[in-house]
Formats: sequence, C-alpha cells, structure tokens
Amino acid sequence: MTVFQLIPGVQSYDWGVPGGDKHSICADLAEATSELQFERKADKPYAELWMGTHPTLPSRVIRKDDTHPLLNDELRKNPQLIGSAVVDKYGVPEDGALPFLFKVLSIAKALSIQAHPDKKLAERLHAEKPSMYKDANHKPEMAIAINSFEGFCGFRPVREIAQFVHRVPELREAMSADDALQAELDEAARVQDTQWNAGQSGNEPRVHDALKRAFAALMHCQAATYERVVAQLAERYQTALERGDALEVSGEVARLVVRLNTQYPKDIGVLCTYFLNIVHLEPGQAIFLSADEPHAYLSGQILECMAASDNVVRAGLTPKARDVEVLVDMLTYQSARAADQLLRGEKWEGDSAQPNPSLLYNPPIDEFSVLVTILEKDAKRSVQRSVQGPSVVLAYEGTGMLRADGTTYALRPGIVLFVAAGTPITLSTDDRLLVARAFLELAP
Repeated sequence: MTVFQLIPGVQSYDWGVPGGDKHSICADLAEATSELQFERKADKPYAELWMGTHPTLPSRVIRKDDTHPLLNDELRKNPQLIGSAVVDKYGVPEDGALPFLFKVLSIAKALSIQAHPDKKLAERLHAEKPSMYKDANHKPEMAIAINSFEGFCGFRPVREIAQFVHRVPELREAMSADDALQAELDEAARVQDTQWNAGQSGNEPRVHDALKRAFAALMHCQAATYERVVAQLAERYQTALERGDALEVSGEVARLVVRLNTQYPKDIGVLCTYFLNIVHLEPGQAIFLSADEPHAYLSGQILECMAASDNVVRAGLTPKARDVEVLVDMLTYQSARAADQLLRGEKWEGDSAQPNPSLLYNPPIDEFSVLVTILEKDAKRSVQRSVQGPSVVLAYEGTGMLRADGTTYALRPGIVLFVAAGTPITLSTDDRLLVARAFLELAP
C-alpha cells in the first residue's frame, strides 16, 4: 500500500490547553482516531499531537488485523516508501526513519525561550554533554498558525532595545548597564537605521557586537538580582495598568511582562520581552525558526514541522537548566522587524486544480516543507502531483476525501495518513476541508 492511516500520539505538558477548553485542538484531533484509545479529561492540558517516527512518541500504522506496527518499522522494511533520494541522503536509521516530525500544538502558557544549535554545534555539544544534548542533529522549526498565535521570534531592531535599556530602570539594573553599553547600543542603532534606510540587509558587525554584549549582560545577571527586579517590574506594571497610568513602554509590552511573570514568577525570561520581537500570526501565516535564533511560543494553536531532534538551549521561562555560556556564544544576533520574521506561503506548482488551493511553505532547509490545502467555495478539489519523498497528511478542519491508487480515504479533523514517495493524490470535499501535508522532497 502507498497510503495508510496512522495512529498519532498526544503529549500532555503544563503549557497545553485543558481538554475542557473549547480551543483544545490537540484533544479534538486526538479523538478522531479510535485506535489511539484517547480518553479526554477536562482538567488535563493537551499540548502536542505528534505524527512521525520520533522515538519518544512514534506513530503506528492502522491495520485491519489490529497489529498496528510502528511506522518506523514499516519504513525500515520497505524503504521504497521513503524514496531512493531520501534514503541515499538520510538512510533508514533504527530510530526515526523520517527526518522530520509533524505536530499540532495547543498553547495556553508560554514555552521556554530557546535556541537550537546548528549541525556543527549540535555534534560538539552531544560529544561534550550527552546527558543534556541527547543527539547530534540540528532542529530547525516552522510554525503555521491555525488560529491567532503570539510568539517571540528573533531580536528586535536595535533602536527598540536601546530605548528599553534607557527607559526601563529594572532592565538597566539587571544588565548592570553603564553609559558605555548604552552608547554602544545607540551607535549600533544608528548604524542599523542607516542600513535599513538605504535598503541594505545583513548583520553589520557593530550591530552583532552590541547585541551580544547587551544580551550577555542580561543572561549573566545573578538570580538574587533578576528575581527581585522582575517581581518589582511586574508589580509596577500591574499597578499602572489597573490605574490607567502612563508607562515608559506600550500596553502590549506591559501586559506581556505581567502575564509572563504570572506564569513564570521572577524568571529572567520575563526580561527577554525587551530584546525579542513579539510576533502575531493569523491563520495561514507562518514563521521559520532557523538554527541559533532565539524564540518562544506564547499562545495559540499551530501546525509545527521540525527536524527530528531534541536539541534545545534555553534562555528563560523555564524551571529547566540554562546553558548560558553556550547560548550567548551560539546566537547569530540577527536583528529585524517583527513583520520581517514571517515566512509566506506561495501557490504550489504541484497542484493542477484550477483555482489552485494549495500553499507551499518552503523553508531554506532540506528536511521538510509543508503544504496547506484549503478547499471551499470555488475550489472543491486539489490534484497533487507525486512527491519524491515521504509525506504525512493531516486533516484538521472540515470533511472530505483523499484518493490515491484507486482507493478512497475519508477525511475528518484528526485523520492522519502516510503517503509514500511517488504517489499522486487527489483531495476533494462537498463543503469545506483544510489539510496540511508535511513532506520531504530534495532538490534535483
């Protein structure tokens, strides 16, 4: 068979959305697969739906004989399902035959501020600290909003950071910021403004160096200092917001500081609000999180695709260990506007239906791309060419059908299908259908 249904897995973390919430999309989708034997609980947070071969929570194949083998075992026995080009590049390892992991995330509480090492650094960290860094792979990620999403993504424009350091006394204290650091940030802001006004991009050395020095100053703050400072700052903002008093920051920043402190009291990550872009996504908008870039998911529901790795270096908003020296040294210190962080979907040439209902989200890496197909009104059908690599297909809204090799599969929210390399498919609906397809196709 070239198409078969999968049993996904569900992860429950404290930042997930409780099953009793109307926005608990992970729980909604999990209920579609009876073989998962998912028992929803109103007070239990459901955070992630996993679809892939990651050894932590691998998917299984639904068979009529109820044996339900691991997807990874099926792919190892039948590597043609992955495709020769993918096998040649990535092999078929014992654990995790797919180079990517596809997920749905339901986020009620901020995840840790983190960055993922590139391949070279991942190999070194795994060799030096195997208990903390459990594999030698990199972990780029892409998030596509299902509904309204909020997150941190990359460093703010330097001028914004410089103004915060100047205006927010608690931040200045935590950084031990002196006039020399302020002057360095102000000069970097001037350089960046000149660059951008001339239409130039790139990471000017003075911008990189000033950001690194400033962020390092924050990350090296002693716990006794930042805990006191964060508590003081959140209380000041809360009082001002309740009274309607003017503040040195926008209402959005003040409210986020208060919210993050409620979720992670006295955590140094609260102060990262002044360094990182706050990005808002509406349904269908996306961000790509490349190696060595700081980010955090704050709220919302997303499709996420990532390289199959567990490597994370944390900066804050977490009770887990922070590897400060590695973090400070690894970051690229790229600075950009929030709007520049978006990855835009483009019409996919592989859908021959007219009008074309499929958008391709294609990050600058080999491990994965994602298609989102929206069928409704004029576009009731999607005819998709074969992909020379494996695909994982998720229906996440509406109902319809997938047809491949003369067989038809019913789709409803939560149905997950594996599509083998070289298999064309047709999606159709009589009403409305939203389907996401994570796949790998190497450039010729």
